[in-house]
Amino acid sequence: MPGAPHVSSATPRQTALNPRHRAAGARMVPFAGWEMPLQYRGIVEEHLAVRRRVGVFDVSHMARFFLAGADAGAVIRRTVTYDVLAMEPETGHYSVACDDAGGILDDPYVYRLGPQRWMVVGNAARREVDLEALRAAVRSGDDVELDDRTEATAMLAVQGPQAASLLGALLAPEIVGRVEPHHTTEVALVGYKALVSRTGYTGEDGFELVLAAAVAAEVWDRLLSGGAEPCGLGARDTLRLEAALALYGNDIDVTTDPFEAGLGWVVSLEDAGDFRGRAALVGRKAAGRTRALACIRAAERGPVFRHGCAVLAGGARVGGLTSGGYSPVLETSIGMGYLPVEQAKSGTRVEVEVRGRRERAEVVRRPFYRRAAGSS
Repeated sequence: MPGAPHVSSATPRQTALNPRHRAAGARMVPFAGWEMPLQYRGIVEEHLAVRRRVGVFDVSHMARFFLAGADAGAVIRRTVTYDVLAMEPETGHYSVACDDAGGILDDPYVYRLGPQRWMVVGNAARREVDLEALRAAVRSGDDVELDDRTEATAMLAVQGPQAASLLGALLAPEIVGRVEPHHTTEVALVGYKALVSRTGYTGEDGFELVLAAAVAAEVWDRLLSGGAEPCGLGARDTLRLEAALALYGNDIDVTTDPFEAGLGWVVSLEDAGDFRGRAALVGRKAAGRTRALACIRAAERGPVFRHGCAVLAGGARVGGLTSGGYSPVLETSIGMGYLPVEQAKSGTRVEVEVRGRRERAEVVRRPFYRRAAGSS
């Protein structure tokens, strides 16, 4: 399965939309402890629907933690590398959480809902790790309430150039219009309070909704009636790969640090934040990178790149792909992988070994795909 970081042997959980997925003929697969739709009509069709029109994903498997109280922000700051205390209310920011050695435990997205109210969204396979990290960051006397609402809520991602107009018809154009990129707001949706953020994991303009699980099916039906294409995890993986967005368990994990992964921009060392792994990251930054996560594009259409394929330069192996797949927009294979810093520079010619055959390729600038400036 594309990009699966973890498959549980236990009976998988089901999201509130599971009956809708089955009724639509989705191919269901176990993913990070959940039963999720891999695809409906087809990965390429769903991918292009998001790039050209609008698609909707059920991402309810993602972990959702709500924190409230005067010290809620401080608890999150002790957990993640980014200075979340500098965030304004109704904004969101990507971050990473590290272990003591500076290895990446997860890459949660943090939302500041109000002065003392927060939401942290993490990867499904890292739910328990994230929860443990947040609990460990609570100090005696802290004023904070931590609530795991993963299974009480649902999360939908509405992505694509027509996402704003579709969501505007559901909510109101003026509500959607005031939500800028990386911002969030609370709205009334089918009689319940919901969070709407202008965020996503596809490289397109789009929104993510967090709402009561009880109304997820009704909202899903309205989005499909408005023209959204239902999309599965397969398209989500190819879309994020074109946008060169890291996938936990493939491109980043405890063996990688934020600097070599190209995520140094979410490591705040200027403030006094005493987050886990700070000392190690100060040392790693001072030492400099020996390798970097590079974007690699095939020179011509051929066998599809996959995770684990060897990358060679001058006939010698210099790295391996951490992610790989076919790009429906570029119509060729693309992948990401760690290479020595000198070979990770744009323009470097390399080869990718696919099933014993060496394919010509080139290191290119990140990302592979970027939507046109000003498009919405």
